[in-house]
Amino acid sequence: MKKSYINRIKNNVSIFSKKYSKNILDGNYRSVYKGKSLNFDDLREYVVGDNVRDIDWKASARSRKFLIKQYIAEKKHNIIIIMDADKKMLAESKDGDEKKDISLMTAGTIAYLAIKNGDEVGSIYNLNNKIEYFPFKNSFYHLELALARYDLDTNINSTSNINDTINFLRNHIQKNLIVFIITDIDGLNRIDQKYIKELSMRHDLMIITISDGFIYGDETYDIDSNEYIPLFISKNKELLKLEEKIHQDVYSTFVNKSSGYKIGMTVINSNAEIPMKIIYLLESYKYANRI
Repeated sequence: MKKSYINRIKNNVSIFSKKYSKNILDGNYRSVYKGKSLNFDDLREYVVGDNVRDIDWKASARSRKFLIKQYIAEKKHNIIIIMDADKKMLAESKDGDEKKDISLMTAGTIAYLAIKNGDEVGSIYNLNNKIEYFPFKNSFYHLELALARYDLDTNINSTSNINDTINFLRNHIQKNLIVFIITDIDGLNRIDQKYIKELSMRHDLMIITISDGFIYGDETYDIDSNEYIPLFISKNKELLKLEEKIHQDVYSTFVNKSSGYKIGMTVINSNAEIPMKIIYLLESYKYANRI
């Protein structure tokens, strides 16, 4: 089977690595559980993008160059990725990429790093009131199958309930997990806070929100109504400002309600920024006791 999704992921990571360092993305993934499930392994020279809190100051003073501590995992992890398969994911993000494509590439990048690290990855999404569950595997072949299935299933006729997906995880998967939730602003707004509290207490929880494009421009298409929005609406700048405020308020409200829990959060606007935003997400979770 031709691994078209994984090839795209590898190319995106490769472009990022040429700008920064191939160590940054892998290193941030491996060190997210520093002090919890990782042991010190070695030192390497600091590169732009590393967190200064990982600098070994004594070793740096001796060598006269900044050195970063590297860690290795004591045990393998179980990664579960909860995805939003609703037809609204066919809409555009703030930067113009399809939200479904960003979701695919984000989930794929996380899984790609996990598999390279020897961890096992599973995924879940709710599709038309049915759960699609892909069990834990350490296999690029199975990752490709899961991504292809999500791509096929998320279409103009699909509906998805993210709370039902989370509830399936609660009731059927008893392992200690690293949980990634990938959704958009609407999905974030619908997540029941009791699930966030419970997941953050039982597992390591990180939430990725894919931004929404705004109803502004000459050819603005509404996924829900399956028609173009009239120009008197799509060219109204006051409505654009109101829409931007509503989106920001939804995100801020979620953050405030979740402030007592340990959660990593980030917003992704395009495929190009996925590697850097994953680094931000892992860093924010690693160093913060709360979001």
